[in-house]
Amino acid sequence: MDSLQNNTSATRVRDQAVEQAEMFANRVSKNFKHLKKWAKRAGVECFRIYDRDIPELPFAVDLYADRAHLQEYSKPVMEVRAQHRWLMAMHEAAAQALNIPLERVTLKQRHGQRPHDQYRKLAAGAQDFVVQEGGHRFIVNLTDHLDTGLFLDHRQTRALVGMLAAGRRVLNLFCYTGSFSVYAARNKAASTTSVDLSKTYLDWARRNFELNGLDIGRNRLVQADVVRFLEEERSSKDRYELIVLDPPSFSNSKRMQGVLDVQRDHVALVRGCVSRLAPGGDLLFSTNLRSFRLDADALADLSLIEISGQTVPPDFRNRRIHRCWRIKRDEGRGTRGEGEFPKR
Repeated sequence: MDSLQNNTSATRVRDQAVEQAEMFANRVSKNFKHLKKWAKRAGVECFRIYDRDIPELPFAVDLYADRAHLQEYSKPVMEVRAQHRWLMAMHEAAAQALNIPLERVTLKQRHGQRPHDQYRKLAAGAQDFVVQEGGHRFIVNLTDHLDTGLFLDHRQTRALVGMLAAGRRVLNLFCYTGSFSVYAARNKAASTTSVDLSKTYLDWARRNFELNGLDIGRNRLVQADVVRFLEEERSSKDRYELIVLDPPSFSNSKRMQGVLDVQRDHVALVRGCVSRLAPGGDLLFSTNLRSFRLDADALADLSLIEISGQTVPPDFRNRRIHRCWRIKRDEGRGTRGEGEFPKR
């Protein structure tokens, strides 16, 4: 009897996987058919196709030129072996829907990750390739790290940085692989300074600069804890006309002091940046923390304009994938002191 029940349960799970895989393939195929027309008109080759559209199929599917990145966000409640079969069925369904060989669809599971896992290396050996965006070229890697080297939800924000950068000194904090800085430098920024704690990502940024024929001498790369960098900059006379502040939601790297929490620390981060702004300068502050609440009262002396409606790209179904503000000194009201970073 137990054997019969087990066989019946296995058959039910298999049938459900087949049914859901077909549902997934149909939705991905339908979205792709619609979005590839938009992408061709817009000159975009890296974009999001599926964004947890069907609740019971919690995946994101991103296209990077002729390859795809499939991410599972929630672990299904089922026996481990059945879960594996289900996941493989979704993997095959995505490849089928996009008409891409299975080996060109990278599958990752994001559930259960720790705050710093986005920077963790997953595999040994380089799997790099080059994609284009906005006339610029970027190195991406779908296999070796949890993230790919190019955050697609910030495509519009990068374009905005390019528009604002001409003739300006640009500071890019938590710069990751330097894509904001590449946009700025190729749009005739006077200089760029890119700050990140990770040597791996600064090396990646350097390669992106070289790939785009940019002079490293005018595009400084600084390995530093951003909080410490801003504190040390208080005594500097350097000022920037454009600052990009895109911190991780949380970070607890062994090389930094304490833990960064964007909700707790954003006021001090913003004030530290504003103190480095030249008159008339712009600060672009963004976060991907879904529960984030801007402390507008603590920043009431600044000009704060939320521009998330402009910066979230049209291919993202989740319109709150990030939030972004354009911040200036309110010259008519004066600016409060920088504020202290909490002890971490």
